[in-house]
Amino acid sequence: MTGGQVQVAVVGMGEVGRGWAALCVAAGWPVAIYDNEAHALHEAAAEIKHRAQALVALDQATQPAVEAGIAALRAGRSLLQACGDAAWVIEAVREDLLAKQKVFEGIESVAGGARVITSSSSSLSAKDVAGRCRRQERCLIAHPLNPVELMPLVELAPSPYTDGALVELLKGWLRALGRIPVTINKQVPGNVANRIAAAVWREAIDLVLKGVIDVDDLDRAVSLGPALGWAAAGPHLTYHLEAGDKGLEGFLQQLLHNFEATWSDLATWSKLEPEQRHKLIYSIESTYEDTVEKLRPLRDRRLAGILRSLERTRRTVAMRRVSED
Repeated sequence: MTGGQVQVAVVGMGEVGRGWAALCVAAGWPVAIYDNEAHALHEAAAEIKHRAQALVALDQATQPAVEAGIAALRAGRSLLQACGDAAWVIEAVREDLLAKQKVFEGIESVAGGARVITSSSSSLSAKDVAGRCRRQERCLIAHPLNPVELMPLVELAPSPYTDGALVELLKGWLRALGRIPVTINKQVPGNVANRIAAAVWREAIDLVLKGVIDVDDLDRAVSLGPALGWAAAGPHLTYHLEAGDKGLEGFLQQLLHNFEATWSDLATWSKLEPEQRHKLIYSIESTYEDTVEKLRPLRDRRLAGILRSLERTRRTVAMRRVSED
């Protein structure tokens, strides 16, 4: 390793694992990958290289860094071979507690020198995932969003046993990868981002199933409406900014009066019946029929464009603050 780089091992070559590996490879970091299914491991290596290279065209990585990362990428034939020299081991197997516990046990037995071991779980607690480990102080949840190599948010959810100093170390590594870590102070099902997404999507599904709006117009209403504003400021800051001179108290009084009527009419179901599920699938697939593979790179370019714009704004604000000081 050279200065600033971290030796990473990624265990589990599903979508999330490949995304983590592509992100680290694109930064030029040495990455070892492992999956207990040989065909998945072979296919993953080629896709990781492709996804890392794609970040150059999206202006999210540099060609020299990607080339260095690709040259250092290796597939481990065993958990020991993949994780033995890693400073950071990323578990990204399926969302199953028993499966993750077994993987963590295996990692602990071969990665004695690892500083941090993280699970990419979106719903399980670090205390449960690392429940069979002896050194739980180096274990925590680091949950990314898809596509992992583009979406900057990573939710950190430590267990009561996680060493706070190692959480700070991991935050530094994530920032070096261009990620923005947020810490979840209290474990809740779905963490935070997925929990909010689940609430919004339930209402979006309900509106489509009730015939209020078609799938494509619903997607436009969200992506060009609240999602666009939230990308710039988040929900609380958005409303704080809207309050203006009249202040938050007066603004909220009016806003909450309007929202309370809406909240009373929102969907409250917690399960889709088979007939509703089939109707939803048909509605989505018929709307985007034969276009998914064309739309994916378009989505990625839009994401990259939004990220570039946000970064330029952040730098401009930071420069102005420096000049004012």
